[in-house]
Amino acid sequence: MTRTMPVVIYIVVLIAVIVGVDVLVFRNRFWERLMANIGIVLLFAAFYLRFFRSP
Repeated sequence: MTRTMPVVIYIVVLIAVIVGVDVLVFRNRFWERLMANIGIVLLFAAFYLRFFRSP
């Protein structure tokens, strides 16, 4: 339980960042929005692998 709570919060923050960027910046641009979303997910994945994985 103590291990899953930070991961859940991390995923909620990831979704909030993606939705915020989509709504505020890339409203009617599909390809730019898709590339930005992929970049955000890769960035969050890199931080997850660096800081949340067990050594």
